[in-house]
Amino acid sequence: MPSSNSWSAPFFAGAMTTIVLSVLFRRQGQEKKGTKGHDTTSRSGSTRSTSAPNKLKPGTLMDTPTLNNRILRKAEGALRLRTSRLIIVVERCTNDHNYSAILRTAEALGVQHVYIIAPQVCESTLKSNRGMVDVTHDSVDSENLDDKNVKLHRSNGQAIKLATAAEVQNRANHHLFAQRAVQWLQVQEFDTTKECIDKLRKDGYHIWSTDLSQEAVTLDEEGLRDDDDTLKERNLIPDKLAIVFGTEAVGCTAEILDASDKRVYLPLRGFADSLNLSVATALCVHQLFILDPTIIGAMPEEERINIRRQWYAKLATQRIQSKSEKASKRRLIATIQRFENMKANVDNPNTPSHQQQIDKVAKIPQLKKELQQLEDDLFAKALTAVEDLVHNPPEPISDMRRADAHRTTYAGKGTKEKNGDAWAGMPATNYYRVEANTSSFFRDRVKATSKDSTEEK
Repeated sequence: MPSSNSWSAPFFAGAMTTIVLSVLFRRQGQEKKGTKGHDTTSRSGSTRSTSAPNKLKPGTLMDTPTLNNRILRKAEGALRLRTSRLIIVVERCTNDHNYSAILRTAEALGVQHVYIIAPQVCESTLKSNRGMVDVTHDSVDSENLDDKNVKLHRSNGQAIKLATAAEVQNRANHHLFAQRAVQWLQVQEFDTTKECIDKLRKDGYHIWSTDLSQEAVTLDEEGLRDDDDTLKERNLIPDKLAIVFGTEAVGCTAEILDASDKRVYLPLRGFADSLNLSVATALCVHQLFILDPTIIGAMPEEERINIRRQWYAKLATQRIQSKSEKASKRRLIATIQRFENMKANVDNPNTPSHQQQIDKVAKIPQLKKELQQLEDDLFAKALTAVEDLVHNPPEPISDMRRADAHRTTYAGKGTKEKNGDAWAGMPATNYYRVEANTSSFFRDRVKATSKDSTEEK
C-alpha cells in the first residue's frame, strides 16, 4: 500500500512547472509589446515602478515637460479639435455651480460656442398662452440696484413690474461670472429666449431641445431615424446644430420647445427622472459626437485662425511680464478693488464719509483706465510676437493628457500638504517645472520683434 503522502512529489513538481511557465510566458509577452516596467519620480523624490503596458499609438505626441513649444502645441491640439458646428444653449440657468460646470464641459469637449439665455423671473399671477411667462429686465449697471430704475419685461417688450434689488444683483453676478469663465470659449448672452432663437435661425442652425415629454425621441440612431425617414439618406446630425438645456426643475420653456426642430432625451434606467444639468450636457454632447464624429474639429479655417491669434497672444501675455511687472499690476488691481469697496460707503447717504475716501473713489476711473492701457499694451506686444506663428503653427499635441513625468494635480498647496502621505507615489503628484522654459520662449520673441521694429524705424 503506498504511503499517504506519496502524491506530494508529483504535485509539487507540477505546480512548480506551472509557475515557471507562467512567468516565462508573461515576460515573453511583455518583451514583444515593449512593456517593461519603468520608474517614475514623484514630487517627493520617491520612485515607483509599474508593469502596466504602454497603450500609446506610435507617433503620439503628448504634453511632455521637455517638448519645445509645448504650450503652443497644446493650444494647437485643442484648437484642431474645436467645433463651431455644434452650439450649447443654456436657458435660464440660475445655479452658479451648474453654470460653471457646463462651461467647463463645453471647453473640455471642444465646443467653442455657448449661448446663455439669462435667468429670468416668473410671476405666478401672469399667464401666457402655455401657462408660462418669459420675463426679463433691461440691461443695467451692476452697481445700480435702485428698484425704480429697473423694469421687468416679457419677451415682446411689455413691461411687467419693477425688479427687486436681489433680482438685479442675480443678473449682475451672472454677467460677472460669464466674464471670468470663458477664457477659451466664446460665450454669447441673450436677455430673452426669442433673441437667441432669432440669432440661431439667422445663422442657419437647427434647434434641438432636451425634453422629457412624449414628443421627444431618444438621442440615438434608432430614435432619430424612426422620427425622420429622410435621415436614411443623409446624416443623423444637421450640419449646424444648437442643443438646448433648460433648468433642472422644469426643463426648457414652451417658447424654445415650440421653436425646436426636434425634442430629444437620453433614456434613464433608475428611479431618478432627471440628471444634474451639467451632467446631462456632458452626456448629450458626447452622444452627439458618437453619432457623428465629423462634428469634432468642424470649424471654418478663417474662424480657426482668428481664435489661434487670440489664444497665442493670450498665452504670451501671461508669460512675458517680469516679476516686478506682475507685482505692479497686482497692486494696481488691489487698489482699484479697495477703492471700489469704499464707494459703497461714499454713495450711501446714511453713512458719513471722509474727504480722503471721496478723493480715492474719484480716482477709480483713472486707475481703471491705467489698468486697461497696461493690458492693451501688453496684449499688443504679445500679438506682434506670435503673429508669424498664427499662420505657421507648430505640430499639435495629439494626446491632450499630460505625460506621467509632470501629471501634477490642480489641487491647492494646502490640499496637497494635507494629503501628502496619502497621495505619495501617485502619478498625479508628479511635478516638473516648465514655466521658465515657456516664459523665456515668449520673452525672446518679444525682444526680437521689438528689435526688428526699432531697426525699421
